[in-house]
Amino acid sequence: MFRTFAKAIAAIAVVCAVAGAGLVLNEEYGKDDSDAKDTAASAGASFTGTKKIDVDGHTVNVSCSGHSDADQPLVVLMAGAGEGLGNMAGLQKSLSKTDRVCSYDRLGEGKSDKPAKGELQTMNDTSVLLTKLLDHLAGDRPVVLAGHSLGGYIAARYTPDHADRVKGLVLLDATVPHLTRDMKRTIPADATGASAQARDGAIGANAGQNQEQFVIADGPVHSAGDIPVEILKHESQYSVVPEYEAALEKMWADGQQEWLKLSTDSKVTTAKGSSHYIHTDRPDLALKAVQSVTDRAAADAR
Repeated sequence: MFRTFAKAIAAIAVVCAVAGAGLVLNEEYGKDDSDAKDTAASAGASFTGTKKIDVDGHTVNVSCSGHSDADQPLVVLMAGAGEGLGNMAGLQKSLSKTDRVCSYDRLGEGKSDKPAKGELQTMNDTSVLLTKLLDHLAGDRPVVLAGHSLGGYIAARYTPDHADRVKGLVLLDATVPHLTRDMKRTIPADATGASAQARDGAIGANAGQNQEQFVIADGPVHSAGDIPVEILKHESQYSVVPEYEAALEKMWADGQQEWLKLSTDSKVTTAKGSSHYIHTDRPDLALKAVQSVTDRAAADAR
């Protein structure tokens, strides 16, 4: 079953969904810290390592590392569909040298609970979970969300309604705002072969046919004010569907431009030499983007 359009493309190309052993959690972050005591301070939970946290009756798997002052932003990494938090481990390790960083498995991913069978999750459901998780992990400190693919889509949809807490945003080839509409426009219903698989896989995944049972709904982009927003897009991804490659690349690029509406302080950058997994193809660019947004968010909060 295809998870997102980009994952459908990867499947067609017979490319492994997780691009290499470097995405496995570093041993440092694989240690079970489930007995660690959390602090009630405004800085939020202080444990280092992985931990299962009860959030609104659900067990959520979380990894945290790094230390910083309570008034410094907490960076929260959000992986794409079909990925556990280990997919962001390399970026987390680099960021934790200077910042406090956490990542988590959404319901249906990694070691977190699965959603109830047959019960679709909506953006509201995942927002409620994320808010309660941030209450625990961040306390009163500001938050920077950095999401890849579906994780970026969720971060972008969440932030405008929570701009009192989320003070910066990084989108790493985030799922575009109107993927179902745009996919139907780009690849016709009578397409065959790999093109049909890509079209049907994306539309089905968006309707909730994914392991999170999450509905990836089309919708307008709302503003989060003037918070710093860095949007990185891939350079090349769709050569495995040559008949529609140019159209698909334009569709994706146009969708990334739509995310500019998130803030008056936003920009789109093409990550040269990258496919969909920018944080593994160009970790230097992903790290630079998150550090830049975090520094600006910290300065704005002073």
